Amino acid sequence: MARLILTLICVILPSVVQANTIYKCRKDDKIVFSQTACPQEFSQHKIEYQLGITTEVDSDKRNIPVDPLQALLNRQTISKEKLLQLLDGEIYRLKQENSYFEILRASELQKLERKRYWQNKEKSDPEYINEMDDINTRFNALTVSNNSAMQQLKDRKSQISTEVSPEESKEPEKH
Repeated sequence: MARLILTLICVILPSVVQANTIYKCRKDDKIVFSQTACPQEFSQHKIEYQLGITTEVDSDKRNIPVDPLQALLNRQTISKEKLLQLLDGEIYRLKQENSYFEILRASELQKLERKRYWQNKEKSDPEYINEMDDINTRFNALTVSNNSAMQQLKDRKSQISTEVSPEESKEPEKH
């Protein structure tokens, strides 16, 4: 019973490591689950779960996660290709979010329409029109915000694409 409680506490406690990663630490016949890397004397299996899929990997090699902000502060930079890839990923995410907003808008409008029908109100009812306008205004604002962010990301992407990196700007030596 105490072992189960200890295991649950280790799994539930928040930690610096991502919430979708758990480490299974094993020493002899003792198994402990943790959200932080296992101590050196334990063998370690990394259990990751994402989108309903769980994978377990024997990860006795210790990896120290690199915080992107710390990397920048330590003057480590990411490559131009990686930056462009990250920008593309964020643009794609915003497009997906806009699609999701349209699905939510349609659902809320449908719910409002059902409410109007069951309350025997006309489509010209002021309350119905106001609620419909509120829904459209809210989702339009979210979409406009995302479109603005996407445009800024696209502008930055084109700016980065046209910049000449220091390696590219070096001219070949003349003899």
